[in-house]
Amino acid sequence: MTRIPYQRDPDFSRPLLEIEPQVREHMLTRLEFLYGRSRAEAAFPELERILKVHHAHKPPELVEYEAGIDPEERFTERDLILITYADAVRGQGATGIEALHRFVETYYDAVNTIHMLPFFPYSSDRGFSVVDFKAVDPKVGSWDQVRELAFDYDLMFDAVFNHASSRSQMFRGFLRGDPQYADFFIAYDSPDDLTPEQRSKIFRPRTSDILTRYETINGPKYIWTTFSPDQIDFNFRNPAVLLAVLEALLFYVRRGADIIRLDAVTYLWSEPGTESIHLPQTHEIIKLLRDVLDTVAPGVALVTETNVPHEQNISYFGNGTDEAHMVYNFALPPLVLHTFYTGDAEDISRWAAGLELPSTRTHLFNMLDTHDGVGVQGVKGILTREQIEALIERAREHGAYISYKATQEGDEPYEINTTWWSAINLDGSPEPMAMQVKRYVASRSIALALKGIPGIYTHGAIALPNDHALVKETGVKRDVNRGVIHTEIFREHLRQPGSKRSLLRLEQRAMSRTRTRLRAFHPAGEMRVLQLSPAVFAVLRTSPEGDAHVLAMTNVTGDRLEIDVPLADVGLDDSAWYDHIADERISGSAGSLTVEMGPYEVAWLQPLRERLATFRRER
Repeated sequence: MTRIPYQRDPDFSRPLLEIEPQVREHMLTRLEFLYGRSRAEAAFPELERILKVHHAHKPPELVEYEAGIDPEERFTERDLILITYADAVRGQGATGIEALHRFVETYYDAVNTIHMLPFFPYSSDRGFSVVDFKAVDPKVGSWDQVRELAFDYDLMFDAVFNHASSRSQMFRGFLRGDPQYADFFIAYDSPDDLTPEQRSKIFRPRTSDILTRYETINGPKYIWTTFSPDQIDFNFRNPAVLLAVLEALLFYVRRGADIIRLDAVTYLWSEPGTESIHLPQTHEIIKLLRDVLDTVAPGVALVTETNVPHEQNISYFGNGTDEAHMVYNFALPPLVLHTFYTGDAEDISRWAAGLELPSTRTHLFNMLDTHDGVGVQGVKGILTREQIEALIERAREHGAYISYKATQEGDEPYEINTTWWSAINLDGSPEPMAMQVKRYVASRSIALALKGIPGIYTHGAIALPNDHALVKETGVKRDVNRGVIHTEIFREHLRQPGSKRSLLRLEQRAMSRTRTRLRAFHPAGEMRVLQLSPAVFAVLRTSPEGDAHVLAMTNVTGDRLEIDVPLADVGLDDSAWYDHIADERISGSAGSLTVEMGPYEVAWLQPLRERLATFRRER
């Protein structure tokens, strides 16, 4: 992405943005779908004003740069996203964003994008109950520090647009009867206004009551709270709410956001009598956000975070050009765990072989761990109920906690709260550390090899174990994967030969660096799954140009294997190959390539002629 910053103040001396007639009508049609024609026409002038003001913040060189953006190259093989809290790192004489900046710069040079989880002032839920959407929490830093970070990395910001904190100015205004916020939230005079039948249909990732009582200047009101009593759902049936969200979206772009993550966006529009997820209105709002970005910030991408079954999840791609550029691949983490728990890659291979995206401009965000843990909704319909139950029980044996959601049939498992290290390796195991690290790196290699954009959570990057002490202190299950990273301790562990950290950095860093320079891993290229053995996950990746290939193979077992690769099935007849991971040449014969793989070994094989051609070009 470009490093050309926006101007702090708009320049109205230059020509204002002119919205093309067809784009104008397109946006107006979306507003009409949501609000009817008359309300849409009343709201559009404010939308147009917001877009014109944003455009006036652009320096001429940014306008020129955006005119030359190639949508096919918005994401490439060079993209590797680090997911982190802004205050995850402490030490090095600084805290918050400054410490994070130095930490990534020093230890994770393969990363080109940083996703800072909500860094705004908040009242609960570790940042996801936002008090002020346009301020940086002073405990983690300032907008100037965000700006400095944006000069070195692409940034992903969280857009927590479902709800606001009960301590926000907007909700406080509602409680005081401020007419500006009178219709900003979903309020009832009585809890009985939402009937038991309506309540039973609502799909929620929580088991608390959907309505929370608050005392207002106009008497008690019962407020729609999908996630917690402190997180007050916005009322998007009010056009003013949508316009406020659009203004915040573009504010984030001007402050350095290259990617906007729409947090839990499936719950955006609430409608009694429905499940209040995946509603057509929600999709229409996302399409309008995409229209806005395509018009005034064409280099900025939208990513949707919807922890739901896979088929519902990928519906947020729309037709491939009108909704999200990228969606979280929530099916992947539980599938990888299932694969390594069973030592069988058949289920994940079958699923990966069936992956279809609506266009070359849509991509899966292939993360294994997040600040929440491992969701299990993504594999409903992919794994059987018995397989999911076995997965949960195995994770529980590894020290994981289980979070539940409310359904019409009762509470059911929603999420496994664990660090990725503890999910893959049993805490306190007497197994040699070198073997534990190999298993860990092998599991992570699948997210790197799979078609899409790879991401890694900071705690997964350094392989922290479950933090049971923090859970005991806070009573929050998700905190098992949210402990603080102390740079002095981390640095000391790196100095110890044979330690987990030193072994991990050696193997994982080399793999990440290799991944970001191989054109075959470009997300718009092709991927073909090869069924070579139940013990191996294997994909053939091909560059968009068709001139670069990588056969990525992962042994998901602790056994030594000898894998025969029929080159006719691969579609390449090369007898000489190069393994980028082992840094060695492998020779085949008689139309077959025999690959010897140690326990949890990873091989990324490229025809030697392609490797040499690339080497000559790089020189």
